[in-house]
Amino acid sequence: MTTLKFKTNINCGACKRSVTPHLNNISGIISWSVDTDNTDKILSLDTDDNSPDKIKQAVEKAGFKIEEINS
Repeated sequence: MTTLKFKTNINCGACKRSVTPHLNNISGIISWSVDTDNTDKILSLDTDDNSPDKIKQAVEKAGFKIEEINS
């Protein structure tokens, strides 16, 4: 399992609801959460897939900005 982290502009409950179906459709994601209290709105995902590209595409498709945080 790998944990991936991204800066986003997902900043409220409605935003989370908008992105949920997009992230839930990606195979390999075990769990995910967004820290809306953090100024960078950190999206954290536990995944079996080490590639962030699918996640970026899904979040962008939902209408949000996303930038990978290098660990």
